[in-house]
Amino acid sequence: MAQKIDYAKLANDILNEIGDDNVISVTHCETRLRFVVKSRNQIDGKKIQNFPGVRGVFYGSGQYQVIIGTGTVNHVYDAIEQTGRVNAIYGKDEASSPKENVTVEDQTLGRRIMAMLAGIFIPIVPVIAATGLFLGLKSTFTNATVLGLFGLTPNIIPTSLNTVIGVLTDTVFSFLPALLVWSTFRYFKGTPIIGIVLGIMLVSPALPNAYSVAGGTAKAIMLFGKIPVVGSQGSVLTALVAGFIGAKLELYFRKHMPNVVEQILTPFLTLLVTFAIMILGVGPLVHWIEQGLVAAVESLINLPFGIGGFLIGALYPLMVVIGIHQMMIAIETSLLAATHLNPLITLEAMYGFANLGVALAIFLRARSQNAKENSLSAIASQLFGVSEPTIFGVLIRYNLKPLIITVLSSGIGGAILSIFHVAANTYGLAVLPSYLMYIYNFRALAIYTIVSVLTIVLAFVLTNMFAIPKEVLVTDEVVMDTPESVPFNVQDELLAAPVSGQIVPLSEVNDPVFSSGMMGKGIAFKAEGTKVNVYAPQAGKVTVTSPTGHAYGLKTANGVDVLIHLGLDTVSLNGQGFDVAVTKGQPVSKGELLGSFDQDFINQNHLDSTVIMVVTNTDEFAEVQSKDVTFANPNENVISVQKKLPAK
Repeated sequence: MAQKIDYAKLANDILNEIGDDNVISVTHCETRLRFVVKSRNQIDGKKIQNFPGVRGVFYGSGQYQVIIGTGTVNHVYDAIEQTGRVNAIYGKDEASSPKENVTVEDQTLGRRIMAMLAGIFIPIVPVIAATGLFLGLKSTFTNATVLGLFGLTPNIIPTSLNTVIGVLTDTVFSFLPALLVWSTFRYFKGTPIIGIVLGIMLVSPALPNAYSVAGGTAKAIMLFGKIPVVGSQGSVLTALVAGFIGAKLELYFRKHMPNVVEQILTPFLTLLVTFAIMILGVGPLVHWIEQGLVAAVESLINLPFGIGGFLIGALYPLMVVIGIHQMMIAIETSLLAATHLNPLITLEAMYGFANLGVALAIFLRARSQNAKENSLSAIASQLFGVSEPTIFGVLIRYNLKPLIITVLSSGIGGAILSIFHVAANTYGLAVLPSYLMYIYNFRALAIYTIVSVLTIVLAFVLTNMFAIPKEVLVTDEVVMDTPESVPFNVQDELLAAPVSGQIVPLSEVNDPVFSSGMMGKGIAFKAEGTKVNVYAPQAGKVTVTSPTGHAYGLKTANGVDVLIHLGLDTVSLNGQGFDVAVTKGQPVSKGELLGSFDQDFINQNHLDSTVIMVVTNTDEFAEVQSKDVTFANPNENVISVQKKLPAK
């Protein structure tokens, strides 16, 4: 039988460990307590997660988060508020204050830059990855060796076909500045279409091509006989600067322009002034700086004896842990634009394979069922490049030894790859899908495959020898359910999709609290449309209606507790963009409207709008399974819950 939680004791235990003086403020959402702290380093997370009633801890979005669970978290928060020891701000206006949502550590310029780079580059990753696959397929099927197997030569491929294929392989890199200026405008809340036009101007065919000028086959236009003007092909930094200047100018003009002429003059002045600034000196200067940075990175990668590869491979896991790895996307994009190759991601990729080796070793050695489940979940997500469950559930959950093994194994793998000068032709793919980045060259593919497998083996062996946590070698205490602990009226249950959209495995959700299964088993959705309606997945009673509208709880007649969470960290919006149609305690029918949310508003605030549905009392059932489909509509059953028979 589940142990009854003493809310007052748990509240005081948590505060004692975090420290009253360390807490700037505390609030909560439907699943976790959210502490804004002065320093997270003085908090013993391992001790907190062992308190009865705590499911885990996690640091993200500038908050130290203690995961409690739906329903229970309200009682624990109330107990914290009653102590009067810290600044409890749930439901108050101060909760939305920027000062209260950011820790001292998160106010640094470095963290703001990381967030900016992620927001700008992530939207264009898919098309660059697709271009890399096009290039790989082109290289494979037009390769003289491959064609020779069929008695053919590259001469048989018509020029017209090569031209058409070139549209697939060359477009993204030819117009890369346009994509980046668009994304930068979007990030800084400018008008994206103005960004696209400005980006196209920078690579206009009317300007001398930057590559041709560099190669000596074309000459720069000498404006006024003195200022050299060329296109910005391949210049990532130029596009970022142009996008930033342009977006800020547009916002300024819109604020100060008379309404009667604003619609025409704002785009006119934004394009004119920004283009002039970039062409008349800023663009060439920024491009020169970027070339120096690319050359420096290439020099590091090419250090003798694999030293550079080891440093990059070893440091990358640490960058992921502290959240600054997104900056590498900008460097990778510059490398691709300048050379059409990306050796950097090749070295970074060994981190994912090292993680696999560590998680596999712990899974096979663990006697704790909880540790086995955490490791297996980490392996499943890591295979496709989602590393948060591995980081928080395996590498740093028990001690730092598993992380050290990942760092060393990743570094050694990177050193070997740098010695052989292996490079990808794109980015955006990790672990299993990453092999697609090397199909353009058989030698690169073969070496990458061998080294990646050896990295897994090395991490596996080292973990077995030096880094198996003692905690996982202890069998979990088995507590038999009594007949009274399982309702006899529980029957098999089916839960329908709450929204219409593409289904995403829970393991791919960008929040380790959900992706690791800490909150229970379930499923996630990429919803369709701007205004998204949210419907009851089954008949039952509403147990949770968040004042901010971002979460709903439902208890079915058969005892299934369902949590529907709308987006990640959307509690920070303080209810903006959300409408609630039900009240707590209200009975609802399957398919009845619970509420709605504005998906565009969430995305404009740089938040993830993924909809998550989990069974929070998963442990009370024999099985919770998700339907193997890629798309679902409301009232379409997507989760089945199987009852657990009472112990005899």
